[in-house]
Amino acid sequence: MNGSKKHTQEAKTPTLENATMRDETPFGIWLSRGLHKLFDDIAHEPIPEDLLKLIEDDRTR
Repeated sequence: MNGSKKHTQEAKTPTLENATMRDETPFGIWLSRGLHKLFDDIAHEPIPEDLLKLIEDDRTR
C-alpha cells in the first residue's frame, strides 16, 4: 500500500430541496423570477375565512 487513503463515494440521498424542480439555467432563473413577480403578492394574501371554515368542516368529517 502506498499510504493513500481509499476514498469511498457515499450514495447521495435526494433531499426535499433537490427533489423540487429547481432549474438554475438562465431560462429557469428567468421563469422563477417571473412567476414570483406575478404570484408572490397573491400567495401572501390571507386565506378567506369562508375557505378556512370549509377546510375545517371537511377535516372533522
